[in-house]
Amino acid sequence: MPIQPEQLREQLHDLSEAGELSAEARHYQHYYGLDLTRPGEIHSRLGRFRVHGYDIVAQAWWPREPHATLLLLHGYYDHMGLYGHAVRWGLEMGFAVLACDLPGHGLSSGPPAAINEFDEYQAVLFGLFEQARRLDLPRPWHLLGQSTGGAIVLDHLLHQPAPDELGETILLAPLVRPRAWLRSRLSYELLRPFVREIRRTFTENSGDAQFLDFVQSQDPLQATTLPTSWVGALARWIPRIEGAERSERSPIIVQGEADMTVDWQHNLPILQAKFAEPQILLLPEARHHLVNESEALRRRYFHFLRERLR
Repeated sequence: MPIQPEQLREQLHDLSEAGELSAEARHYQHYYGLDLTRPGEIHSRLGRFRVHGYDIVAQAWWPREPHATLLLLHGYYDHMGLYGHAVRWGLEMGFAVLACDLPGHGLSSGPPAAINEFDEYQAVLFGLFEQARRLDLPRPWHLLGQSTGGAIVLDHLLHQPAPDELGETILLAPLVRPRAWLRSRLSYELLRPFVREIRRTFTENSGDAQFLDFVQSQDPLQATTLPTSWVGALARWIPRIEGAERSERSPIIVQGEADMTVDWQHNLPILQAKFAEPQILLLPEARHHLVNESEALRRRYFHFLRERLR
């Protein structure tokens, strides 16, 4: 059964309202390994909410007696269907877990992989906070963002008052500048008058060969182009972050030293200057997609996080 994002989205209830899932929705959860409901042990919900003109699709999972909540924000070109490792880790920690697809990604509405301004991502994060309140998810709320999801989290920390419910913040390979940014920006300026998108190039951004094969050949929710609008929004966002005032928060940062997607050698000093004593774990062998790195590397950083989120 093929996954049809628009058709599936239309079938979903508001996330804050319980309702039976369609056969298509159950197929989607099974295909991505997110059918984690266990009678008497784990409850789940798949639905949508409206924010900034987008229909955002989200999922929540509850263990029997959660004592905190983990809010997940995925990376560029990703969607929550790829974040099963993080969801299961959160549940093992005794957390409720709440995740959503960003605009233009996965099951959410919007032109594929596009955004007008990064402010729209902040609107989605505020919408996610509101859904957590409506679902009465337990405090504290820990934030975990991978890559662009990490960029959304750090933008929030630097520019927004922290909600009372906020606990720890986890940045996995956070985006500030992508690798070879100056060359990419020059290309953007040259191409902008003539093209709206360029063909996406898949990269080996993980040491997990099975994950790479799935994304490149078996995932029907992958975008295949890079919209120039997204690059333009990034170009306007980077100075906002690099020029921000220092925050007294101390995020937890995990970064792979084999990462060829973000310019981590530039980004880490920026983050160290912007935050009060961030806790940093460097993984020499890890590439960019930490949520889907090899099992051995995931064990290492999940252990590091577990010690800090007890």
